Amino acid sequence: MKIDIAITKKLQNNINEGSQKAFEELYRLFFPRLYNFVLVFVHKKELAEELVNDVMIKIWEKRCLINNIENLETYLFVAVRNHSLNYLQKNSHVNVMIDTETGFAELTNLNNPEKELEWKEIHYNLVTAVDRLPKQCRTVFKLIKEEGFKYKQVAEILGLSPRTVETQLFRAIKKLSEVLNVHCKKYNDKKSSKVKNSNNSLRSL
Repeated sequence: MKIDIAITKKLQNNINEGSQKAFEELYRLFFPRLYNFVLVFVHKKELAEELVNDVMIKIWEKRCLINNIENLETYLFVAVRNHSLNYLQKNSHVNVMIDTETGFAELTNLNNPEKELEWKEIHYNLVTAVDRLPKQCRTVFKLIKEEGFKYKQVAEILGLSPRTVETQLFRAIKKLSEVLNVHCKKYNDKKSSKVKNSNNSLRSL
């Protein structure tokens, strides 16, 4: 969820004046999103936390310059991205399996256990599909669909052209649509089978 720029501007002013409380509030607001974003690059929880903290510490150390930042939200995402890429460049041996903690969609609380199970299966399949997207495609999708950034902002954060961002998002949505189509076909086949078995049972009565 994007944060109102008026809120960040107020925090910037207070941090510029040396308010530690304002900095702690800024940290609480942005850390979860920055952390999940960095996980896309480094795939390791402890490392992602460390890299985000590095950037946040620099923000505090250079707080006298914070009001020079026009859009703090975009600045922070660009900063953690660059810091992550610099780390990977120096430590190319890092290769850890992804452990995704974020979901693509919220589960619907349904009274029908069978329907709820179906939603959980859809949720799992979509999360898995997002995880398996190529890195650039996955990152674009998460920033736009989960973080709410605009095409232009994502292009700035990732150093891509808006056209490339649009193409990558289209590819991600196409892949997820394929996953949903497979599930729908499976569900419809299952439903047809139940109806057929039910009709056969009625005929045998």
